[in-house]
Amino acid sequence: MFVNFFLELRKAKVPASLREYLTLIEAMKAGVPAYRVEDFYYLSRSTLVKDERNLDKFDRVFAQIFDGMEFMSDEVSAEIPEEWLRKLAEKFLTDEEKAQIEALGGFEKLMETLRKRLEEQKERHQGGNKWIGTAGTSPFGAYGYNPEGVRIGQDKSRHRRAVKVWDKREYKNLDDTVELGTRNIKVALRRLRQFAREGAEMELDMPGTIRSTANNAGYLDLKLQPERHNKVKVLILFDVGGSMDDHIRTTEELFSAVRTEFKHMEYFYFHNCVYEKLWKDNRRRHTEFVPTAQVLNTYARDYKLIMVGDATMSPYEISYPGGSVEHWNEEPGQVWVQRLLEHWPKAAWLNPIQEKYWNYTPSVQLVRQLMTDRMFPLTLDGLERAMRELSR
Repeated sequence: MFVNFFLELRKAKVPASLREYLTLIEAMKAGVPAYRVEDFYYLSRSTLVKDERNLDKFDRVFAQIFDGMEFMSDEVSAEIPEEWLRKLAEKFLTDEEKAQIEALGGFEKLMETLRKRLEEQKERHQGGNKWIGTAGTSPFGAYGYNPEGVRIGQDKSRHRRAVKVWDKREYKNLDDTVELGTRNIKVALRRLRQFAREGAEMELDMPGTIRSTANNAGYLDLKLQPERHNKVKVLILFDVGGSMDDHIRTTEELFSAVRTEFKHMEYFYFHNCVYEKLWKDNRRRHTEFVPTAQVLNTYARDYKLIMVGDATMSPYEISYPGGSVEHWNEEPGQVWVQRLLEHWPKAAWLNPIQEKYWNYTPSVQLVRQLMTDRMFPLTLDGLERAMRELSR
């Protein structure tokens, strides 16, 4: 099993060496992991992974190889895992029951009610419809259901109804070395090309060489010229986390293709909607970010702007100050999107959700209006349409 684990890591392009693998085996023989899956995970990760960019690949292989496996110690405990008990408390409702639950009625009302609950509540609650708690129909808490609320203390989304999330969430960077299963994405991107000869004279100029040799009475006279490069400049912004977790593979394929097709390419991440800051590293997005205003002042108007996201969020995130699901934004998301479009008039939005479902989500319709219908599905046909739009 461990040999297979090592080989799968190498196949996934995690550059683990044989010496590192033998070190892991020696640590296993010495009993370092203490027969716990969690200990083995951290031991193998620290032994075999040398670069943070490979952590996501490692996690995928680890989950594939050791899926469902448990290491048992000599002492078998009958303690029920906390996660099982938490799941027992989750609130599951039928469609009819969900329809009977009403939202509080607007962003301001929701925030004002939350403030009052924080002032009044003195103890833990479960299963109710008013207080901050779990497994109920209150707008505030975790593992319940409400058509519009604030999620507090829940590890991930279940119904995707939260207006705000009161937790620190961690996202992973997109892998830009994903091997594409098809070249079609690259072919579609090549519609956005404008070649120019740049750099040192490194490429053979065949017509010039023939002319010069003929003029030189047949003596070979080589002529060189600069290589041809695509001079198109691209700025691409990726939505990450939340509902975009469903589209990681497709987005990574696009990311890989863009990095190989465009010499002048810059990228940043955002979550749901663009606000006052962007970032390069999702693991450090709370401490290492770039003000959006700085990005506007750094990259000239000749860049082509591509935004990639499902545009699936609370409409408040687009139209209200403070509407961001994760922080209190002083200006609505739509203000920042409009600033981007004013600075980079050549722009397109790529949406991984099928186009036939767009009209069922209010936020998608809002973003589509902001983009003046320059939203395209993240399909081969959609990419070709987007590239034609950017080439105008």
